[in-house]
Amino acid sequence: MNDPRDPIRFDPEELENIEAERAETDDRGLTREELAWELVEVLDELTVEELNELVAKNVPLESIEFFSRYAKEFCEGLPIDEATAKRLPNLMLLGYLLRVLEDRLLVEPDEPFDA
Repeated sequence: MNDPRDPIRFDPEELENIEAERAETDDRGLTREELAWELVEVLDELTVEELNELVAKNVPLESIEFFSRYAKEFCEGLPIDEATAKRLPNLMLLGYLLRVLEDRLLVEPDEPFDA
């Protein structure tokens, strides 16, 4: 995570610079789907330490605790296998990170959000 152009750092000043550079080279911004795939690709390349740092800097502890509690309560009584139930908080966390990234990159507000 030493690359200052890495948007996963979520540093607003760096994001502005990246956005300006991208605007110079490409008139069209990323769609929500393209942004999601970019995020997944970046996250896939992070080490465990870098991922932990990313989460610590961008996700309030209360949100992480909520995701865990909600996922556990959601899965109770449903035919969801244990492995999937354990991954549900991570999926919620991924959605949260994507939303934070969208907010910080100012994704086109007119584009419909398909959750």
